[in-house]
Amino acid sequence: MLCWMNGEFVKAKDLRISPFDHGFLYGVGFFETFRTYDEHLFLFQAHMDRLKTALSEYRIAMPYENEDIIDAVRKLNDSAGTDGYFRLNVSAGVHDIGLAPSSYETPTVILFRKELPVTNAGAEKEGIWLDTTRNDPESALRHKSHNFLNNVRGRLELPSLKEHEGLFLNKEGFVAEGVTSNVFWIKDGELFTPAIETGILPGTTRAIVMEIAEMDGMTVNEGFYTQKVVEAADELFVTNAIQEIVPIGSIGEISLPGATGVYYQKLHNFYRKAIEVMKEGTN
Repeated sequence: MLCWMNGEFVKAKDLRISPFDHGFLYGVGFFETFRTYDEHLFLFQAHMDRLKTALSEYRIAMPYENEDIIDAVRKLNDSAGTDGYFRLNVSAGVHDIGLAPSSYETPTVILFRKELPVTNAGAEKEGIWLDTTRNDPESALRHKSHNFLNNVRGRLELPSLKEHEGLFLNKEGFVAEGVTSNVFWIKDGELFTPAIETGILPGTTRAIVMEIAEMDGMTVNEGFYTQKVVEAADELFVTNAIQEIVPIGSIGEISLPGATGVYYQKLHNFYRKAIEVMKEGTN
């Protein structure tokens, strides 16, 4: 696998970072995951805006422009001959042990590419309520940071991520998000999702699903909801940038429509149309 590190293309086996990188020592770093569609990047600006918000709050420089990242994505795809799954990783960079730096001016920037997972449109997952509680974010917004232990702890409760998604409750007992996703459900024709204030990641796919629903005339509700509210839903699905919109066929002992859900099908069709519009607009 070929990667891009600090402006240079490097084979994965040759990647090296210093043990003094504060991303390793203290978890000071952030990342974004995204994919291409026929070489086009969907929601790329939204991903970069979210990343740069986090970097700015933690005073980590970003030495590359968006165009540099886009160019690297294209070249990595060209080397493989197909679309890819990408992770852009920015860690704080090399410093002495201790929290002395007041800013991080020389970060370690790595763009990883791997093959997209083989998925079938409409493939369902089983929802599982997690015993692990969703932790509080370090600031007003949850960032997609290297501090991922809470997600890892939740994932350990699952038999697999391919067929299951774990759903967190926060410490107040409100539904938060999935291990790798944001959560949505339908009740009486309205769309519901937990509020950002529950401590969830403000997902890029979450945002466009809400936008698509509103454009279709649906009422979109954000708020604080209990497990019982979700269990009474007519449909349930989760979202992320790689898997798009994933229907949930059951949650605990409760069966749900999954891929046959009318609203899941409608929203997923609109989502795919948005991708096609993006591709046409960038040709």
